[in-house]
Amino acid sequence: MKRREFITLIGSAAAAWPQLTRAQSELRRIGVLMAYREDDAEAQKYLSVFWDTLKQLGWTEGINISMTMHWAGSELPEIEQAAKELVKWRPGVILSSSTPTTAALLRATRTIPVVFAIVSDPIGSGFVSTFAKPGGNATGFTNLDASMGGKWLELLKEIVPDVHEVGFLFNPATATYANFYMPSFISAGASLGIVARAAPVTNDQDIEAVIASYGMVPHSGVVVMTDSFTSSHREVIIRSAAQHRVPAVYPYRFFAQDGGLLAYGNNRVEPFRGAAGYVNRILHGERPGDLPVQAPTQFELVINLKTAKALDLTVPPSVLARADEVIE
Repeated sequence: MKRREFITLIGSAAAAWPQLTRAQSELRRIGVLMAYREDDAEAQKYLSVFWDTLKQLGWTEGINISMTMHWAGSELPEIEQAAKELVKWRPGVILSSSTPTTAALLRATRTIPVVFAIVSDPIGSGFVSTFAKPGGNATGFTNLDASMGGKWLELLKEIVPDVHEVGFLFNPATATYANFYMPSFISAGASLGIVARAAPVTNDQDIEAVIASYGMVPHSGVVVMTDSFTSSHREVIIRSAAQHRVPAVYPYRFFAQDGGLLAYGNNRVEPFRGAAGYVNRILHGERPGDLPVQAPTQFELVINLKTAKALDLTVPPSVLARADEVIE
């Protein structure tokens, strides 16, 4: 290469470097904090919908956005650390998967916008002022209303008519909103003649011990609360319920698909689609405090007849007729 050509080449490259650096600095940053491990197929499905929706709205990684993912799992110390690291990265907006991740993020920042996808009680948790006008730096989507505690118990009674003692399984550390569901659960128990009580757990050993204890009580059962912990530990919950022959009702479709007896709850994919829409609006200048919190509109009843048969249970035709999916 001649000297003049070499100088021209270097000059052209040098002129391009500031443009490349400027383009990279102009990428809008999106952070994601998940209360799941990266190998959780269900959580991967949620994110796939989130990314696909963002792409449909005109956002592409490396072109106009830069994204950072944190798979924190369901343990609070890891969630707290991941939230702090995300906030230090200074994203333009953060997607939060659950109540524990949202709580951790709002302890770390009250300025960076946070869009939560699955939260039970955002007002009681202190995340927003009202649904219509959240008012702070967070908004998003709720998953279930307070009456669900009673509805789950009623479904269990329909399938197991002679049930008389039921535990409400949750982790107090992650389901800090447990009292949101507990009154309707206790009230339904009283009207149905069922001893309904809290069944707190904090690890796999607790899960196995609590479910085993109900397995030793005739005509007993378990209701599993919506909780990032119970979702992440669903394998041991479902396995223990089968081992000790304890009929259980779960909050989401994937529990029944993985072998649980019955699940009733909202579609968990749609909130992540909606969250992408809110992220898009925030990146275009809208404030999270002006975007209303939205409640679910799609609910699913899924029954696993294989599990019912293993427990020697006959699902009434009236329940089967209401099911969105029957697994045989």
